[in-house]
Amino acid sequence: MIDVREPDEYRAGHVPGAHPAPLSTLGAVVSALPGDQPVYVICASGNRSGWAAEQLEALGVDAVSVAGGTAAWTRAGHSLDRGAAAEAA
Repeated sequence: MIDVREPDEYRAGHVPGAHPAPLSTLGAVVSALPGDQPVYVICASGNRSGWAAEQLEALGVDAVSVAGGTAAWTRAGHSLDRGAAAEAA
C-alpha cells in the first residue's frame, strides 16, 4: 500500500504498513512497485488516491484506490501509526 498524502499528513497518522509516496514523487516510485500484485493507493478521503490509481493504471500498474481513505479506516475502528516511515535496512 502506498500513501499519496503529503509528508506532514503521513506523519500525523497512516495505515500501518503504508509506504509514503506523495503525489509529487509518484513517477519516481513506479519502478519500485510490485508487478505481480495489486498496489493499494490511499489518501485522506479517496480523491487523491483515485487520481493516483488512474495514473498508475495508465503506466501498467494494477492500482486500486482505497475508498474513503484513512478517514474511512479510522471510522471503521482501525488504528493509525504515527511518525515517519521506518528507514529501509
